[in-house]
Amino acid sequence: MANHCYGLFELAAVYLSQAPPLLDGARLSIDALGFLVDGLGDRLGDAHASLRDALAQLRLAYVQISAADQGGAADQGGAADQGGAADQGGDAAGAPAAGDAAPSPGAPEA
Repeated sequence: MANHCYGLFELAAVYLSQAPPLLDGARLSIDALGFLVDGLGDRLGDAHASLRDALAQLRLAYVQISAADQGGAADQGGAADQGGAADQGGDAAGAPAAGDAAPSPGAPEA
């Protein structure tokens, strides 16, 4: 069972490390891992403590990355609005694509 938990950890980390991060997939993986770790508890044996710590790291990374992602989206939206007001011929669909090239934070190393 612990191996399946580690698989969920890795899946969440992959979702969080994408550019842009795949927050819905990460949240589902983290929640599933949380249900297993919290629900099974000591029945996970020696792996319980390390899985509990890994889950805490993922939750922290999710909060940090989602906050940065939302902050970046707000900044891009403001820039797109200003560009649209200044240049009536601008392409609204193209404005966010230019912002996608900005670096996004990755998941912290475990």
